[in-house]
Amino acid sequence: MNRVLLSIFLGAGICAALLGCGAQSDASPASETADEHMDGSAGAEGPTNRIDIPPAVRQNLGITFVKAEARRVEQTLRVPGRFEYLPTARREYHTMLSGRVEIVVEQFDRVEQGAVLYRIDSPAWREVQQQITNAEATIERTTARLASFPPLRQAHQRHEQRLQKVIAIHNKRVEQLETLAEAGGGRLAELSAVSGAAATAEAELAEVLEREAELAAAEAGAKADLTAAISNYELLIDLASTLLSMSEEDLTETVDSRHGLRPRWRTITTIEVKAQDSGVVESLGLTDGAWANEEVAVLTVVQPERLRFRAVALQSDLGRLHDGASARIVAPSLTQTGVSFDVTATMDGLLKIDLAGDPNARTVDLFVTPQSLAPWARAGVSSQLEIVTDESHAKVLAIPSAAIQKDGLVPVFFRRDPADPNKAIRVEADLGLDDGRWIVVGSGLRLGDEVVLEGAYQLLLASANSGQDQGGHFHADGTFHSGEDE
Repeated sequence: MNRVLLSIFLGAGICAALLGCGAQSDASPASETADEHMDGSAGAEGPTNRIDIPPAVRQNLGITFVKAEARRVEQTLRVPGRFEYLPTARREYHTMLSGRVEIVVEQFDRVEQGAVLYRIDSPAWREVQQQITNAEATIERTTARLASFPPLRQAHQRHEQRLQKVIAIHNKRVEQLETLAEAGGGRLAELSAVSGAAATAEAELAEVLEREAELAAAEAGAKADLTAAISNYELLIDLASTLLSMSEEDLTETVDSRHGLRPRWRTITTIEVKAQDSGVVESLGLTDGAWANEEVAVLTVVQPERLRFRAVALQSDLGRLHDGASARIVAPSLTQTGVSFDVTATMDGLLKIDLAGDPNARTVDLFVTPQSLAPWARAGVSSQLEIVTDESHAKVLAIPSAAIQKDGLVPVFFRRDPADPNKAIRVEADLGLDDGRWIVVGSGLRLGDEVVLEGAYQLLLASANSGQDQGGHFHADGTFHSGEDE
């Protein structure tokens, strides 16, 4: 009856009927001896606390092992918490100009840096292009205007020189006529005509000098206009660079288009928004083809590997904590199965204590950014944080509390036989302090020994129903048989 109950509990199927104890009775004498004497000594008699757990049985029962560790159980503070994204792990992408949005990616898509996320068909961008075009035209006109000033200045200078020569000639002739007039031989009519011609030339020279001054002022104004036009152009290019997330060199680079060689900014018809960092598309704020105004959030990209662990500790524990203390993030539950959390998948980091606490709950937040991430670490996953508050104490031998089973009032664990990995040894546990996750073992175990984690309850049932003194073995289908085969 015990065998039938255990077969049902352990999930035995058709193989139980095929590989039952009746089939074992036809085995060779050598095999019979190996089944009867679990301690491995041929011909030995007497009680045994060993149970056969060959690979097939371990696989069927899901038996896993964990090593005994040296730990500071009493000096370890364990607090609950959860993973969350670092404040810099999330990046929102907005519309910088109003327009129609074409979304290229889907939610939860992984994107690399530089990948196109969405496009904006924006009339405002065409207005910016028009402004840049006007700025370029202003620069060209002002440059051409400045280029005309040197020839004008040269012409005025030549005119000024001719007038000065004419004035000099007239002045010299006036002096001669005045000398003759003083001697009584001059002609007053000629003197008057020459003096009038000299005055006219001087008036014309004054006009030339005035026009040169106006020309210099106009040239200075043109230079100022050119400086302003260039500054306006540069500002517009800076604006375009910000809107398009492109460098000025790329925007102004000459490229071949259907209209010939043109600067790149003139060939851009829609704005492509690209990923600034690699990550995963967390959420979409718009539907594809929607019209969006400026500063509307289109989508959010998050870097899932940029995580930190936020734990909540009691304010009464602040005297035992300090910034920079070593901390360890452990798996949510102690297990070794491949489909769940692995007890060995821990993450280490340095502790940071929040600047403020919660006066109502009397708690304070603790933060740890792990140096490396375990596969199960995700935002929102809850777990526990271990902090050794005093490293001066000696370590003690401990195993996971989940490896301890109760046979009535007697605590029991199953140690893997160091001499034979296909056998498990039932050990009545000599236990010490238990922190809820790890428990101190006083005897019956050495550092590095393996104990059964998953599957310990099945072994307990098997050993309890068979009687410890009889020993026993499992069949490949997971059924257990105590004592000798019938």
